[in-house]
Amino acid sequence: MRARLSSGAVVFAAMLLTACSKPTALPAPPPDAGTKAILATLPAAYQNADLENGQSNLALCKACHTLNQGAQAAAGPNLWGVFGRQAGSQPGFDYSDGMKRLNVVWDADRLNTWITRPSAMVPGTRMSYIGMESAKDRIDLIAALKVATTAK
Repeated sequence: MRARLSSGAVVFAAMLLTACSKPTALPAPPPDAGTKAILATLPAAYQNADLENGQSNLALCKACHTLNQGAQAAAGPNLWGVFGRQAGSQPGFDYSDGMKRLNVVWDADRLNTWITRPSAMVPGTRMSYIGMESAKDRIDLIAALKVATTAK
C-alpha cells in the first residue's frame, strides 16, 4: 500500500529541499586596519557602515564614474580623491554651469545631499541619476566610496 501525501505536504517538502540546496553566503570579512583608519576620518554616522551593501550600491556610480587614481573620466568625472575636492573642479571634465558654480567642497554630508537627489542640489545638472531614497544605502555607499577612492 502506498502512502499518499497531500498537496500541501508536497509543496512543503519541495520548499525544504530547495532551501537545503541553496549555498549559504559567508559573512563579509571585518575591515582591515587601513579600511578602519579611512572610515575613522568620516563622521560617526558613516564609521560603522555596511561596506558590502555600499559596494553593491557603488555599482550604480561605476556605470558613469571611474574610481581609480589617474583613471580617465567616463560619462561623469573620476571620483578618486573626491572627498575634499571642490565641486566641479576636476581638470579635463566638462561640468555643467550649475556644477561649476556650486561652491562646495565634497565631504560625506554634502555627498549624501547630492546622492539623495542631484537635481535638487544643482538644478539643470547633466547627471541623469535620479537619486537614492534610502538613508542607510546612502551612508553605506558613501563609506564604500571613501574607502575605494582613498589611498591606504
